[in-house]
Amino acid sequence: MIGHLILRLSIWFLLTSDVSLTNIIIGVIISLILPRGYTSPEKFKAWIKVIRQILITIPVAFMEAFKIILRPHNQEEIIMEKVKPKRSPLLIFLDIFLITFTPKTIVLKYHEEGWYEVHQIKPSKKHL
Repeated sequence: MIGHLILRLSIWFLLTSDVSLTNIIIGVIISLILPRGYTSPEKFKAWIKVIRQILITIPVAFMEAFKIILRPHNQEEIIMEKVKPKRSPLLIFLDIFLITFTPKTIVLKYHEEGWYEVHQIKPSKKHL
């Protein structure tokens, strides 16, 4: 309960950029009024993994961009990647975003059977 309140107040203060007494009172009221849902430990663990992946993907995207600049990437291929089991639509969206965020890969299609169709580029064989 207290953890949810602190998280919601933190988000409120980040959104409003105001820590006046009036804004604190409004933030507490809104934090208490907002509905709470039960989050299973599995969903929480999945979200923690996604946040970790986001933090890892950002520097990887920059490194890939520099590699593309320094060495030509003329080889292309389309691969199928398996979707992790029991993914919510929001987690599937985040997976697609993370794959597409890096410059060497882009998701072409999400298959309802549990696959991502991914286009990726690779350096030409003579530059390996």
